[in-house]
Amino acid sequence: MNALELTLLYLCAAVISVVACRLLHLPAMLGYLFAGVVIGPNALALAKDSAVIQHLAEFGVVFLMFVIGLEFNLPKLMRMRRLVFGLGLGQVVLTLLGALLFNLALGFALQHLGYRWQLSWQTALTLGSALAMSSTAIVVKLMADRVELESPHGQRVMGVLLFQDLAVVPLLVLIPALADMGEHNLWRVLGIAMLKATVLVGLLLWGGQRVMREWLMLVARRKSDELFMLNLLLMTLGLSWLTELAGLSLAMGAFLAGMLIAETDFKHKVENDIRPFHDVLLGLFFITIGMKLDWEVLIDSWGWVLLLSVVPVLLKAGVVFGLARLQGAPAGVSLRTALYLAQAGEFGFVLLTLGLENRLIPPTWMSPILASMVLSMIATPFLVMKADAIVNRLISNDWLLQSLELTGMAQRTLKTEHHVIVCGYGRSGHNLVDLLKLEGIAYVALDSDPDKVQAGRSAGHPVELGDATRLSSLMAAGLVRASAVVVTYPDTASALKVLAWAQKHAPQVPVVVRTHDDKDLEQLRAAGAAEVVPEVIEGSLMLASQTLAHIGIPLKRVIRLVQGQRMTRYALMRDATSPRTDEDAANP
Repeated sequence: MNALELTLLYLCAAVISVVACRLLHLPAMLGYLFAGVVIGPNALALAKDSAVIQHLAEFGVVFLMFVIGLEFNLPKLMRMRRLVFGLGLGQVVLTLLGALLFNLALGFALQHLGYRWQLSWQTALTLGSALAMSSTAIVVKLMADRVELESPHGQRVMGVLLFQDLAVVPLLVLIPALADMGEHNLWRVLGIAMLKATVLVGLLLWGGQRVMREWLMLVARRKSDELFMLNLLLMTLGLSWLTELAGLSLAMGAFLAGMLIAETDFKHKVENDIRPFHDVLLGLFFITIGMKLDWEVLIDSWGWVLLLSVVPVLLKAGVVFGLARLQGAPAGVSLRTALYLAQAGEFGFVLLTLGLENRLIPPTWMSPILASMVLSMIATPFLVMKADAIVNRLISNDWLLQSLELTGMAQRTLKTEHHVIVCGYGRSGHNLVDLLKLEGIAYVALDSDPDKVQAGRSAGHPVELGDATRLSSLMAAGLVRASAVVVTYPDTASALKVLAWAQKHAPQVPVVVRTHDDKDLEQLRAAGAAEVVPEVIEGSLMLASQTLAHIGIPLKRVIRLVQGQRMTRYALMRDATSPRTDEDAANP
């Protein structure tokens, strides 16, 4: 099979599998894995796991780490530091320690039974590293679809996922170091590897940010998208080559490249430009993973596969549940967090493949482990969909605690009428309630972040802990008695849920929705939004008004021009007329 035929085969298998997964509402990643299983040498044998394909798949991991680097920033890390370095760090460390202790205990038990256990602690640590990872791609997509990213368990899940992404970087250094240690002292080998990483990272972050910013500015001034993309690929692959030359991994260089670009003004442009390469090459990586599955081994070792699918999921869920409870989370929130994070992840495949390449994992173990990881990922959407039912069955007082919280909110808002329900107490919500308070208008703010709720109450605002996308929270806040509902955060999926509940239970209450731009404007209006306010439009109007005022246009004329633009866009202003005084007429 020549290169063109092989490429067409991969593309055909990927397209068919991904379309099937989309129809079944499953993540696209599972489609790539299934495509690899079907066309691989252990099934239909239509394609071989060639070295060329392996190299292309490695580029998928490189671009995945590059995107992770783009998302990494210190302000975000500091905001979530309690969850990231508390729950996230604890989960990864305890999983690694658990793998080592389990290997030690199993070896000790088998030795007493007359069996010889040959799994080294280095192998156990490598397997523990893969087990510690959860699927960011699957979990974030499911939570976004269910509008749970800002929920109490959603924030904990995101904190753990963020730390797991960061933990990949030292693990990429650790695994090759474990393989190279031989008879050498472990701390010496790890020390040299970490010294290399520290020196390289320090040099790049110390002088690299300014160089990167100036260089990207120079390239951008050429006004050529083609040149900008070529330069982006050059920097990503160039830094990957540099880190590999230093004895580290390709992926680590890509992560550093993403971090450097994240500190420039070109971050969002780069994210949009690199996305097609990232998605396609990462899909190719998952196809090659699927090709490693050997059906004969699975049939012969189905018991091991089942055991490896169930036991790690239960152990990992137990670790997350226990840590979340230690941090003070309610039992229901802790269990939901555990269920969302119990599966294997895409970085687990990366670390597992790295362990195989460095001869830390026996080849005969690969198929059972891969199959168990894939099965746990396939089970994740179903676990998430049934999470509420599982929590209600296992934690009898979860519904009672939620009922008490809602009852308390309902009692506090019982005497409030003709008020405004403000969904979201972020910066926009805070500014809105300040104006409502100034005008003496009653209001109740809802937010699912306990820190924001506490901050709002400290500022003297009636802010309640609740999820605005749930009918119970809206009703407890007095939806049927409200004069208006405002969605202050630009999340279309969440706004559509709020609109659906308002239309069904309080159609007389107008709902005003904030969006980033006017892309979903018609969809939101069709869903019942009384008005949609795109922040990009409002920003451009304010920008225009300031510009006109500074070049000498009379202030009243500027106000009239901006008001006229708003009249053409917003329904309540469309038929309004701007009153003009004699002074206005004299100064057109």
